[in-house]
Amino acid sequence: MALRSLQLIRVLHHVSGLRESSYPISLNSRIRSYSNHASGVSNGLKFSFSLKSFSSNLYNGHNAFPRTSGKTLTVRSAMVAELTIFRNERRLATTQANAPAQARKMGAVKVSMSSPGFVYEPYAPREPISFWQRWFTRSGWRRTKDDIILELKSAYAIAKLRKTGYSKRQFYNEAVTMYREINTLMANGDKNSLRKAVTENMFSALKNEIKQRETVWSKVYWELVEPVVKVRTLRARLIGVDRNDLNKLFIQLTLEFLAKHKFEAYDSKGTVVAGDKDKEVLVRDIWVFEKSLFHSGAYWRLCGRISA
Repeated sequence: MALRSLQLIRVLHHVSGLRESSYPISLNSRIRSYSNHASGVSNGLKFSFSLKSFSSNLYNGHNAFPRTSGKTLTVRSAMVAELTIFRNERRLATTQANAPAQARKMGAVKVSMSSPGFVYEPYAPREPISFWQRWFTRSGWRRTKDDIILELKSAYAIAKLRKTGYSKRQFYNEAVTMYREINTLMANGDKNSLRKAVTENMFSALKNEIKQRETVWSKVYWELVEPVVKVRTLRARLIGVDRNDLNKLFIQLTLEFLAKHKFEAYDSKGTVVAGDKDKEVLVRDIWVFEKSLFHSGAYWRLCGRISA
């Protein structure tokens, strides 16, 4: 056990140069709970609204793939194989997405993928453990090792991304714009424009979500109150698509948005049935953005949402 601890310290020493000084992940990071989460009552109908789900109680099937529970890794074993990236003595795990069997038979392995099609290692808050348990029990040592590995994966992914000219401030501005635009397109039911801002699997889920919502509400009003209260990075992960070329990578950044929304829903007669557009509600969303690091002209798209 002492030998493992020494090896772990060596790993930390080697990768310490990779960490982004402002990167907001700690070993015991825990998502804050916001007591005034988006909720309200209108005409006797209680609702909890976030455009990540217009009505999660009415339809839960849409989140089976793109929106991933923090405790459930949504991957298909036929498409995913684990690999290890070695770079400057840094041993950091990622995953590789394989082309479908039919594409491989057609000799299409070299065809560029538009998206891996899943969220790799969806973010989930880690339960806190006591100082005594962490440092004086075997389970605590294993937990500390796991926490460090999770953080090193994010640090490595951010370091790789920064080599492409990534700026956290610029990306946050772009992410907020996408957050506003995607929610607005969802509210308006604009599927054609929505297709360009999200991945293929995400579009399928959002299209079904809009369809289900329209069976309940004829029209909705949504507005983002700016500036947003808070944006922060929770996790960063790399996904390889070619075992023979470790530069062919997709990156996924998981962001937390804490923002105030205005929402109101109407029936076919124009009567308000949910929400109140004159009131602001505080909403916490966790979205996963994805970008190719090897396609020319690649841009960020929404690839998943995680239930907060």
